[in-house]
Amino acid sequence: MTAASNGPPHERPRPEVPTADGAVRGTVESGVAVFRGIPYAAPPVGSRRFAAPQPAMRWDGVRPATAYGPPPPQTDVLTENAPDGGTGGGAADDDWLTVNVWSPEPDPAARRPVMVWIYGGGYVVGASSQPEYDGGRLARDGGVVVVTFNYRLGAEGFAHLEGAPANRGLLDQVAALEWVRDSITAFGGDPDRVTVFGESAGAGSVAALLAMPRAAGLFRRAVVQSMPGTFFSPALAADIAAACAGELGLRATVADLAAVDPALLALAGDTVAGSADRPDRVARWGRPALRSIVFAPVVDGDVLPTTPWQALAAGAAKDVDLLAGHTRDEHRLFGLMSGLLGQVTPEQAQAALQDFAPGPDGDRRYRAAYPDAGPDALYELVHSDWLFRMPTLRLAQEQVTGGGRAHLYELAWTAPGMGGMLGACHGLDVPLVLGNLTSGRPALLIGDGPTADATALSALMRSAWTGFARTGDPGWPAYDLDRQRTQVFDTRSVVTPYPQERSRRIWQDHTFAPLPLGGDPGPGARTNVPTLRP
Repeated sequence: MTAASNGPPHERPRPEVPTADGAVRGTVESGVAVFRGIPYAAPPVGSRRFAAPQPAMRWDGVRPATAYGPPPPQTDVLTENAPDGGTGGGAADDDWLTVNVWSPEPDPAARRPVMVWIYGGGYVVGASSQPEYDGGRLARDGGVVVVTFNYRLGAEGFAHLEGAPANRGLLDQVAALEWVRDSITAFGGDPDRVTVFGESAGAGSVAALLAMPRAAGLFRRAVVQSMPGTFFSPALAADIAAACAGELGLRATVADLAAVDPALLALAGDTVAGSADRPDRVARWGRPALRSIVFAPVVDGDVLPTTPWQALAAGAAKDVDLLAGHTRDEHRLFGLMSGLLGQVTPEQAQAALQDFAPGPDGDRRYRAAYPDAGPDALYELVHSDWLFRMPTLRLAQEQVTGGGRAHLYELAWTAPGMGGMLGACHGLDVPLVLGNLTSGRPALLIGDGPTADATALSALMRSAWTGFARTGDPGWPAYDLDRQRTQVFDTRSVVTPYPQERSRRIWQDHTFAPLPLGGDPGPGARTNVPTLRP
């Protein structure tokens, strides 16, 4: 550290820290040293576009690290109002691959646990600059170093293109973790105690990292929050990529797409997602078409050799502690987005059961397991289970099967926002875990001001997550296949057997395999559901 960094954090208005690529100067906010927009890889443009991430370009002197780097290309308005979402602090417009660090004590001797957050967004939208992902509260109250970063999304990161490596967005994540390994000590972190955690597509990314040989040894613990079960086969991914390129009159090759404006390519992906439920595409793409899911990790046999469930069952991550869980009412938010919340017809419920329930008699099994459920409840149950609840549960089960350790949880607390109509919906865990109860989109769920229950539950979950990062123990017994002990977070949090036992039984014989090209979505009528952008 330079002389500017001597003294405790509250006396360091401009802390300076060396990294493997050059020194950076940050700020101090509420007693926490904050560094934003530090490149962890070279901008993936020009000759580096659609390539695996390349080493960041070194710099001389001290680089200002006071503003987030720009978000990766996307068409969503999600990042428009993010603070410092532009190119301040020395970042260029195409410096998409940057990290941000919050440290209570940027001193190499501190050796604090490190928590690396991966945001969600359906693999198509998101940025580390979103206010709800600020790591200050978690770092300050939990005594940990928090790292967030951007990674390539949509076609840039996940389109299966001829001439490009698969899963470039996942390779970006590996590069960010390598940056943590090489540089985090100077920020006060312990590279031997790294926990990677994420929600939704971020959780799917964490699960993929557990199965990737390239990520082995880069983290000691993993937290999977509402993992989507969508992993594509190469044939399915290539067919969808061809449709996206076809919107531009091009082929799905690096040669054809390298000169296309990234914003235009992102728009093409959104256009395909918006028309994915056409009968011809449903016939070819199956369930992802019904959910307008056009990008996901690809089980290509190289970057991602197998699905996470298969990898964990074989013991690939038995030395990594796992914390996994989901919310009770995962699909409720999507019901609101589609205008179907409280409006599902019997015909729509039956179509959803036929399209998404496992096995030839899945619809009958749901009705038998939930005899009192009406159309709205059945519709929500089968979508919640297929999308998030059962994939997440199965990941914990396969970790135990493979000889590893897992802790399981469910968030069952009803969010007070919008009169409580969203229940314990998808994404509710994000503000509670990161402690940002009034910033950005969480205000929709938590309400105008956090209640005493919200504040207390957030403190409990933050303590569990940071405790897990510190020791591997979040504060409740490990999951086993017999007793199925699960921490249920609510106004009164308790440890019980897994609370969604009826759904577990329906899905217990289902294999979560890569989604194929030509997948049969089932005989049901097409269901009206929104694009999946958790």
